[in-house]
Amino acid sequence: MDGTWDDTRTAAPAAPGRQGGFRRQLGYLYSGLPVGIAAFVVVVSGLAFGASLLVLVVGVPVLAGTHGMARVFAGHERRRVENATGRTLPPHHYGVTGPLAPTRWWAALRDPQAWRDTAHALLAFPVRVITFSLTLTWTVGGLGELTYGLWSGPIPRDDGQTGLLDLMFGVSSRAADIGFHTAVGVVLLATTVPMVRGLTAVQAGLARWLLTNEAAALRARTRQLADGRRSAVAAEAQTLRRLERDLHDGPQQRLVRLNMDLEAVARRLDSEDPARARVLVDDMITQSHEALAELRALSRGIAPPVLADRGLRAALAQAAGRSPVPVTLASEIADGQRFASAVENTAYFVASEALANAAKHSGAPRCEVSVRADRDTLHLRIADDGRGGAHIGKGHGLAGLADRVAAVEGTLEITSPPGGPTVVAAAIPLTGVGEDRGPGA
Repeated sequence: MDGTWDDTRTAAPAAPGRQGGFRRQLGYLYSGLPVGIAAFVVVVSGLAFGASLLVLVVGVPVLAGTHGMARVFAGHERRRVENATGRTLPPHHYGVTGPLAPTRWWAALRDPQAWRDTAHALLAFPVRVITFSLTLTWTVGGLGELTYGLWSGPIPRDDGQTGLLDLMFGVSSRAADIGFHTAVGVVLLATTVPMVRGLTAVQAGLARWLLTNEAAALRARTRQLADGRRSAVAAEAQTLRRLERDLHDGPQQRLVRLNMDLEAVARRLDSEDPARARVLVDDMITQSHEALAELRALSRGIAPPVLADRGLRAALAQAAGRSPVPVTLASEIADGQRFASAVENTAYFVASEALANAAKHSGAPRCEVSVRADRDTLHLRIADDGRGGAHIGKGHGLAGLADRVAAVEGTLEITSPPGGPTVVAAAIPLTGVGEDRGPGA
């Protein structure tokens, strides 16, 4: 986890019944010019200002910010095109997203899709001027020509001239002039629908060419899946090592001692010393209870029964109740609301491990756990007001959390400045992770 993540959008079929209508296309063409003017002015100004300051290095953040503004206009244009055409655009891919921190400036300047967005803001401006002008001519001009006979009478003319027909062909008949303009209006209005559709196709085609990049998106998706598989393998290996260590240090040692005590009891019974055997039996019972408790604790760390039976909210409440540090749980998911098992297991693992780390290392007097779900993502946040300084490092527990979240194509962000507070935020996608859901889904 290097602080950057892929913003790869995959194509999806258009919603049933959603088709590009004439009114939406007309609105798309008319609104394109003001949007194009704003994008052109912002991008040209940013590029000129940033390029002039490159020698002072100040131009780097200016150019990166210009790319960011171009990205905003590009996202707006994608939504406009999809609304006008009724079809979902092919996917696009940004290599870097998030706030434009200094560490991301150069990466933003190297992002190919950012340059494509910038190029679209420049090239779309003249195209929008032309499509806007033609749309205005065919619609407003067509209506004006059709109603020429109603409004043209009071227009002052030179002596001996009746209108355009007289000026062009020497026909000075007022009726012929009105008939000519009316015919032009009929032709314009009759061809308005195909004209608007054609202009929409031109303007949308430019957006499809520059604002989408299916090959880059598929390559990024392939890398993401490969990284997810590697993270899953790493997370599984770490979990197995931890489980092996915990079994060896806990229940296994107690069972070894229990076996030795059983042998000792057998010898004392053979020697007819039941009193001393009774003491060993009592100790063996204590050891068996402790081993059973440790096994139950280990099983809770993997996937507690309450998670499978009652869902994530109940499992998080149980984890909060077991924590030695007082925990406040804020859950916006309904009691009994279920998600895919991979989502629930990952969220529970992150929460329980983060709480365990806070209890061991942070010295925090309290923790807060919040969880909510929107349409396609589960958001989990664990915060403590401890000493801070936590970070993702190879071999550390937080690296295991990052691997576990990456295995389900989620993201993990950790903010922990020296002195605290420490915030662990996980975003786990609800789609594409798994279709198996528990009861109540």
